[in-house]
Amino acid sequence: MNIIEKIKNYEILDLIAKADKVTKKNHSNEISLERAIFLSWWCEKGDCSFCYMSTQKDKISNPKTARRNVNGILAEAEICKRLNWNIEFLSGGYESFTTDEIKKIAIKIYNITNQAVWLNTGITKDLKVFSDEIAGVTGAVETANPQLQKEICPSKNIDDISAMLFTAGDLGFKKAITIILGLGETFDDIQYLIDFISDHYIDRIIFYSLNPHPDTIYQNSSQPSSLYYGAVVSAIRITFPKIEIICGTWNDNLANFGLLILSGANGLTKFPMFKIFGTKYGKRVEEEVKFTGKTLKGSFTDFNLLGHDESDFDSELNPFIKRYIKQSKSINI
Repeated sequence: MNIIEKIKNYEILDLIAKADKVTKKNHSNEISLERAIFLSWWCEKGDCSFCYMSTQKDKISNPKTARRNVNGILAEAEICKRLNWNIEFLSGGYESFTTDEIKKIAIKIYNITNQAVWLNTGITKDLKVFSDEIAGVTGAVETANPQLQKEICPSKNIDDISAMLFTAGDLGFKKAITIILGLGETFDDIQYLIDFISDHYIDRIIFYSLNPHPDTIYQNSSQPSSLYYGAVVSAIRITFPKIEIICGTWNDNLANFGLLILSGANGLTKFPMFKIFGTKYGKRVEEEVKFTGKTLKGSFTDFNLLGHDESDFDSELNPFIKRYIKQSKSINI
């Protein structure tokens, strides 16, 4: 019986146990906290039917007003370094920043964190301009069903994503994809996902569970079950022992994290960092890691690590550093 048949027969706990053994054999015991740093809240495409930005395009008359202040972006990267969080990737809607602007931001983040950053900034054809400041390129595939992908992401052609990933590989960059579970895929689509990873030599996969945003077609949909989420992650871990797996969920589903770690996750993401640091939610994330027997890289509760109100790199970041620290310390739920 193959992996997909086991999932269909709901032999999920057996898969999770096997995935945990595979993870222990091929990866360290460390679980990372990951932070996606957004560049903008506007997207020129703006038609992915699950996405918050699809509800904003017609509300924003000047896209430049949705761009974040670059110093705020850099300050966020510095806070991540202090807390020993990884930067999951730089993310932003299409045409929010130019390729040259993104390169400059990536270079500055590299200088702050001493780590190359991943990109998730759309289908980028100008990859040759990047160098050691980026570690890899992320293709927002979004769903494991190719027909569904055409329907819910009409402006993100899967062939263009494939071409970008192959180009990234030719240039020596690592390759990643994002997948959102709960958009309408089925168990049978897991095989498509497996084939895609294999065909494109993917190094990293980031899973999210559906977040039903208001004013989208998914607003009344439910998030996928924890065991289904774990089953898909387990299938990928067992099939690709070396791949890096990052899993994201929302504050109302933090209990998923323990199961996802046992299913093969190397890192955790998708929480509002500054809103829940040091709160019961941050503590819950740490507890989920603790009870899997894993070691957490970084902290979600240690206020001392936030440090002082001034940047160690550029005084222009000081107002943002101060604001982020104040926001983190002012909330104690």
